[in-house]
Amino acid sequence: MHNPDLKERDLAHLWHPCSQMKDHERYPLIPIKRGEGVWLEDYEGNRYLDAVSSWWVNAFGHANPRINQAIKDQLDQLEHAIFAGFSHGPGIDLAERLCAITPAGLNKVFYGDNGSSAVEIALKMSFQYWQNRGRPEKQKFVALKNGYHGETIGALSVGDVDLYKATFKPLLFDVMMAPSPDCFYREPGESWRDYSLRQFIHMEALLEENHKQVAAVIVEPLVQCAGNMRMYHPVYLEKLRACCDRLGVHLILDEIAVGFGRTGKLFASEHAGISPDFMCVSKALTGGYLPLSAVLTTDEVYEAFYHDYETLKGFLHSHSYTGNPVACAAALATLDIFESDKVIENNQTLVAALKRAGDKLADHPNVIDVRQTGMILAAEMGKDKSTREEYDWRQRRGMRVYEYAMSKGALLRPLANVVYFMPPYVITPEQIDWLADIAWQGIDKATAGAD
Repeated sequence: MHNPDLKERDLAHLWHPCSQMKDHERYPLIPIKRGEGVWLEDYEGNRYLDAVSSWWVNAFGHANPRINQAIKDQLDQLEHAIFAGFSHGPGIDLAERLCAITPAGLNKVFYGDNGSSAVEIALKMSFQYWQNRGRPEKQKFVALKNGYHGETIGALSVGDVDLYKATFKPLLFDVMMAPSPDCFYREPGESWRDYSLRQFIHMEALLEENHKQVAAVIVEPLVQCAGNMRMYHPVYLEKLRACCDRLGVHLILDEIAVGFGRTGKLFASEHAGISPDFMCVSKALTGGYLPLSAVLTTDEVYEAFYHDYETLKGFLHSHSYTGNPVACAAALATLDIFESDKVIENNQTLVAALKRAGDKLADHPNVIDVRQTGMILAAEMGKDKSTREEYDWRQRRGMRVYEYAMSKGALLRPLANVVYFMPPYVITPEQIDWLADIAWQGIDKATAGAD
């Protein structure tokens, strides 16, 4: 098989996600034959360094031998079994492990298929909790402007990225949106902490006024990933947890993209020292191998559903592949690597390498902001460094960087004008330096002679 033949066959039948298919007239599809470590390889032998972890899922490299073996071993025993009325070892083991490593108080696990389904589960659990507790008026949700939580109907409703949401607004339920603590908009000389505190005033006022109708607040802790990798200070989460406790509102943390080491700690909530009422995890949970998500919640929430069948207080939500044992085996192998290899501790060398890359990119005349949280680095292109004036998104300058990077063997899929690194943890500091050089050159080409 060869790349041209596969491209032709693909375009004859396949419709790809998050894509304007007409784009492939300019940006050719790349059929991938194999992966190894940080590299993806096409059918002609060209290699591409996967700097974005294949949509933020890959933690320990492609074709990781330890995860491979765990999956092979599980396939010899059980590929799948209905999870209603039945259980299995990998599902039980994984639930125990997740409860042990997540913030205190999260003692119950409900499995889903992917990030969006985890968000749907958390929203529905919170909503029904208040119904079961005799508080039917608590039906509203509060979220952050510029947030993103997935693309199913409930997840879209609590998101705020128009690129994904605008077309479907007539289908969505109303959500109260608080201004984002996005520190891109801080005043000159203002710290991330001070700006995040200033922005929390708006959230607090919204909850003070509406808490009797609010079931839960949902946020992405520290990094609004699909919202152009915008970032904020952990103090916002500290204040939000205290406010939700005081006013009797659930806190849902969407750790789907930022969990499992992306922020420099195992979970982003650790930076604030808080425990949510619901935590959604997915993506790197299985090391990038198989779709699996989990919603962790408290004994208090669980007990609100625990009753005689005739009361219909049970959580009657299901997915056909809930708790798939092969996916659970991949997740267990992933957690084994985190533990045995001291990944969070050892990643500090990579965090430092990313900081050096960010410092380099910050010197580019058309980079108006560089931001980093742990293993996530973002550089935002703009017209003027002093005014931080942004480019019109329709100019698609990020795609020019993407095109150049691909020609050099690096996968840097942009978010509008933002070039970002979110690499697998098996990347080396030298490879990060190489990516920084490619990003600089790509930004040069994307912004040359442009106003």
